[in-house]
This record gives sequence, C-alpha cells and structure tokens, in this order.
Amino acid sequence: MEQIIGRKKEIELLTEYYHSGKAEFVAVYGRRRIGKTYLVRNLFRDKFAFDMSGSIEAPAEAQLSNFGFALREYGDSKQPIPTNWTEAFEALKQLLKAKMKGERLVVFIDELPCLDTPKSGFQQAFEHFWNGWAAYQSEIMLIVCGSATSWMIANLIDSHGGLHNRITHEMYLAPFTLRETELMLQAYGFSWTRISILQIYSILGGVPYYLSLLDKKQGVEGNVDRLFFSSHAELKREYGRLYSSLFRNSEAYMRVIEVLASCRQGMTRKEIMEKLKLKSGGTLTKVLSELINCDFVRGYNTRDKKIKQKDQIFQLTDLYTLFYMTFCHPGTTDTGYWTHLMGKPRQNTWYGLAFERVCMLHIPQIKQALGVSGVVTNTYSWQVKDDPVYGAGAQIDMLIERADNTVNICEMKFSQNEFVIDKDYDAVLRHKLSRFGASVSHRKAIHLTMVTTYGVVHNAYWNRVQSEVVADDLFSE
Repeated sequence: MEQIIGRKKEIELLTEYYHSGKAEFVAVYGRRRIGKTYLVRNLFRDKFAFDMSGSIEAPAEAQLSNFGFALREYGDSKQPIPTNWTEAFEALKQLLKAKMKGERLVVFIDELPCLDTPKSGFQQAFEHFWNGWAAYQSEIMLIVCGSATSWMIANLIDSHGGLHNRITHEMYLAPFTLRETELMLQAYGFSWTRISILQIYSILGGVPYYLSLLDKKQGVEGNVDRLFFSSHAELKREYGRLYSSLFRNSEAYMRVIEVLASCRQGMTRKEIMEKLKLKSGGTLTKVLSELINCDFVRGYNTRDKKIKQKDQIFQLTDLYTLFYMTFCHPGTTDTGYWTHLMGKPRQNTWYGLAFERVCMLHIPQIKQALGVSGVVTNTYSWQVKDDPVYGAGAQIDMLIERADNTVNICEMKFSQNEFVIDKDYDAVLRHKLSRFGASVSHRKAIHLTMVTTYGVVHNAYWNRVQSEVVADDLFSE
C-alpha cells in the first residue's frame, strides 16, 4: 500500500466503519482530482470483494460491460455480461453471497454517477440491491465515490427517493491544507521553503493531483509557466474538464463562476441575478449551494444584523479557478509569462489577493496561533459605506468575534519580507478601527491582528498591533 499523505480523520473514520460490525453504505464525494479513489483504493486494496469504476460519458452498454468484466474478475470467469442493471446487481448479490464467511466484504463502485445514464434503470436497480438485500447483511461495506457532486448530493446524500436516509455515512473530501501540502511535497522530494509552498498553494490550492504535477527541478515560476502557459499546458485545459465532471449542465455553474471572478469582494444573490439577467432565482439558488458544497464559493454574512440571510455575500474562493480566470481566461502567448511577471506589481497584487483567500481557508490555524482554539467564535467580513458624519467607508475582510467579548480585526498582508506599517497605512488602520468601533458595543475589546508572511517591522507605527500571526502558523496541523 502506498503511503497516504494527510487524510488522518478520513482514515480513522473509514477504519471505524470497516470494523462497525454492521452493514455500511458510505458515500465519498468531492471535486475532481481531490484523491477520493486514491484514498479508498490504498486503504482497502486487499479487502475488496468487488470493485469497478464508471466511465465518464460512456453509454449504458459500455457501463454494463465494465460491470460485467469486474464480476468476472472477482468471481466466475464465465459470468455472462449483464444486459440491464437489474441483472447486474442480481449477479453482484450472488457473487457476494458466495463470498460470505463472516468477514467484512468491501464493495467499491467508483464514479457511481457515470453509471446513471438516461433511461438505463440504474437508480431503481441500485436502490433495490441496497434496500432489498445488502442493507441487511452485516458483512457488507458498500463504498461509492463520485466527482459529479450535484448527482451525489441529489441522488444519495439528500435523496428524497428510494435511497432517502439509506446512506449510513457521507464523507466530503476537502482540498489539502498548507500542512498537508507541505507533507506531500516533502514526500515527493521537494526542498522548497514555506514561502514557495505558500505561493504555489495560492495558485493550485490544495488539490493533490495538481500538486503531483510539480517538478522539483523547477521553481515556482517555472512550474506555473509549464502547467498554465506552455503550448500544451495541462492545467489550462483542466478548467472546462473540472466543471463538466462535477456538474451536469456545467455551463450554468461556469457562468456564475465568471461573474464572481469579476468582483473581488463578492456579490449578493440579487447582484448575480442582475449581472446574468436572470428573472427567476430557483436555479441560481441550487447552483450557488452546490458551488459552496464543493468549496469553490463561500457564502457569508456581514456582521450587520440588519442584513437578511437571502442577502448574504457569495465570493469565489477556489484558488485554481481564481488564478485561471485572472491570468488564463483572457489568454496570453507568452510561454514564460509568470517568470516575466516575477516581482512586478501584477504578480505581487495576485499574491496579496490570494493570501487573503488562503487565510480564509485556514481560520482554525489562525485561531490556534491566537490561543483561542477552544473559544466559540464567529467569522465575518464587514464593510460600511461613506457617511457625512464618520467620513469615508471602510472594509475588513476578516473579523473573528469571540465569546469572550473580544473581536480580532485581521489585516492580511503578503510580503517577501517583514511587513512595514508606514504613515499612510497607519492612517488606514486608524480609520478602520474608528469606524468599526463605532458600530460595536463598548463592552467588546477590539484587537488589531496582523496576519503576514514574515511578521511586522516594529517601527513607530507598530504599537497599534495587539497580536500577530505569520505564515508558519498557517502550516500547523
């Protein structure tokens, strides 16, 4: 078995389910390339009683053939290829019956949504297999995976049909954290500094497959040029494949992504509808919900209690998509584009924006660095408009409001060296603190927290800062 990097919690849970002594139906889902298949196959490789994988966009006949060949591999080599799904699952039932000896039998069906081709009768046969037999067999552990998140949620996890409440466990596989990314690169022989890992993470996110494409003989810029800007750049072509694999009718999702990519602060549902010229929001609600479920978008409320739930703000947070939409979507013929931008304002601006998103993905690590891991908190963004009395508007991207009547105002700044608070930025901070202070109870303590790569220079303007978090802190477990 290959070493599984990260995924400690998932391994513990799957192992627990394996030893539960009862029938288990586990649905593992998550975006394309996130490592679902890798995790299950490496954890249970020698324990499969049956496993097969659906083929993307293959017709029903081909899917049935693949299922039939898997039946032959795990049982009778003369097993006829099933002509429909009822026959297929009946044959699987008979195969498993013959293997029952009081020990756990793991059944793994990868890319399950691919098997549900139009008018194939797959869902009814699958439901009958589980509901009519497998659910009552304590030896059976059925694991299904799928990248088509919309199908997995609608037909399994939130099913209102025959599989309603039949899943015993669901498991969403999220992208790697910075620490898991570091462990993976170390296992692959990289000797990169943490600032380099942070930079590549801000472009690829924590998607294991994307990280596996990195070449340790090249630096960050060389790898980015090869993967995004060369003549056959693999990750430039990945964009369309990613969304089509996750969502049926992916065009609707990609339109929302493109709109959100154009607005750094995010947009309300109403603003998205206006931008897309939609008359009804039913479809948009579903699209936004599924994009949030896949970690592409976050939906958040501001601290303003007057803001209604329906007016929450939606913000594109997937780092790969953000990078693609910013630099690849317009198109460039410069195969050394990222190298040529090194140290220039456009690249520095990107790293600054991406660092904010990385921090949003590592709030538990920030809380740990602040020593408040055990304190109940809410995390908000906050903004206020121009006011004739209080002056210019202000915006704070991350507020951590704590149950101990303290609010951490987090200012996130990427820098290649220690960050310098100068006179102008000090004026910005004073204004933010003043405007925010006017909006909260006087009983709450307000702490200015600087989240930076290497810390803050302790100059004449530093003493306003009450706590610091540095990049190393984001790499904690």
